[in-house]
Amino acid sequence: MSDQDDINLEGGDSDVGGGGKKGSSLIPQLLKWVAIVLGALIFVVTVVVVTVNIMQGKGKNQSSVPVSEEYTVNREVLQWYTAITTIQTRTSDSIPASVVADIALGYTMDDKVTPSELTARLVELTDFLRSFFQHKTAAELRNEDKIKIEIRNSINDNILSKSKIKDVRFVKYEIVEQQ
Repeated sequence: MSDQDDINLEGGDSDVGGGGKKGSSLIPQLLKWVAIVLGALIFVVTVVVVTVNIMQGKGKNQSSVPVSEEYTVNREVLQWYTAITTIQTRTSDSIPASVVADIALGYTMDDKVTPSELTARLVELTDFLRSFFQHKTAAELRNEDKIKIEIRNSINDNILSKSKIKDVRFVKYEIVEQQ
C-alpha cells in the first residue's frame, strides 16, 4: 500500500491531480466569451438606436439656426376692395363648367388712389373677370394660386394706370362641372 502511494506521488497513474485542473480552466474561458458577446451586443444595439434617432430627427439638432425678429417675414396688412359683383359664367371646355367667383382685391393700407381708381373702373374690372374665366378651362381654374397671380398681374398691367393691387383673394370660388 505504501508502495502505491509513492508511485502516485511521483507522477504515476493516479487521476486525482489532473482532472481538477482541466475543469477549472473551462469556466473562465466560457465567462470570457459570454462577456465579449454581451459587450458586442450592447455596442450594436446602442449604434442602431442612435442611428435611428438621428434618421427620424429625434436627436438633438446640431445645426439649428436661431431665428431673430429681423428675419421673420411680416405680412403686410391690406385693405380689401369688395365692390365687384359676383361673377357667374361658363368655361371654355367642350362641355362647359359653371364658374361662380366673388373676388376681393387687396391694396396697401394708406393708399387713397387705388380704391378710387378701382371704383372708377368697376365696369372694366367686372367685364375683364367675366372674360378671364370664360377663356379658361375647368382644369386650368383648379389651380387657384396661379389664377390669383394671373388676375393680379392682368389687372395691374391692363386696367389700372395710377395704382397697383397687391393681392387677389376669392371670397367665393366654385367650379361646377356638367355631367
